Amino acid sequence: MDYSKYEVYDFDHVSAFNMSTGYKERSYKDHWHSYGEILLVGSGRTNIYSVGSNTYELVPDDILIVWPMEMHSVVNANREESLVVQFSNAFINSLFDLRRIMHMYRNFHLVCVKAHPKLASKLKDIILKMKEIFFSDRQDKEIRCCMLLMEFMLTMLEYRKELTPELTYEGQNGYTDDVMRRLMAVTDYIKNNLTADDLSQGAMAQMAGISRDYFSHIFKDVTGMNYSKWLNMIRLEKATELLTEEDRTMTEIAMLSGFQSISSFNRVFREEKGVAPGEYRALLVKNG
Repeated sequence: MDYSKYEVYDFDHVSAFNMSTGYKERSYKDHWHSYGEILLVGSGRTNIYSVGSNTYELVPDDILIVWPMEMHSVVNANREESLVVQFSNAFINSLFDLRRIMHMYRNFHLVCVKAHPKLASKLKDIILKMKEIFFSDRQDKEIRCCMLLMEFMLTMLEYRKELTPELTYEGQNGYTDDVMRRLMAVTDYIKNNLTADDLSQGAMAQMAGISRDYFSHIFKDVTGMNYSKWLNMIRLEKATELLTEEDRTMTEIAMLSGFQSISSFNRVFREEKGVAPGEYRALLVKNG
């Protein structure tokens, strides 16, 4: 990766979502950045972009996806009426399902309006909703745009069967679809069995039918965090849900969330949330 071509945007450090339009220049040099981009092509007869080693000659309403850390450029295009959605890689990594979708489509970049008219139309509608909200004065526009970004990704997933002939599952650093299915089966099992006797990384690797070291490697690569960190996040999600039930004791919540002791529950909760579980519950009651 050529770090001299790394491009920094301020939003990447303070926001999960950004949107831009109205660029006068018809070209932009080869560059890459840590966030991803979704481009809705505007009007004009000439719209040429490159992603990696591929060059795309696009028509209005085509949708081009540039995943985080991919080299790309604008060769010659009408950018004044195009819409560019920029999304934080940290946001994608924060949700396993979004990370899984990105893995599936990592080598897929173009939703062609002629080849996939229904999908392109649905995705365009989502992007236009993003535009309406993002350029409004709403106080909650970022979270609403992120919700639409998730809808965009889920819509892509719904059309996976239609797009299958265009997908490449094994990229330069990718994993086979079979390995991803095994990993998803394990994570689904964990989410539904937090009180199981053995949720160790070794046991989960054995369940997936792969070595512990390989499991550890792909787990961190796909989720953006190590296994123990991810497991604590899932446990905290469950604990946070249970804290809304006022008749539950702290010990009961800790055990149902899979923590081995009330002390470990309190420690992990405070480390991640910044407050003790009891304080968090009090805030929920106060704001409820």
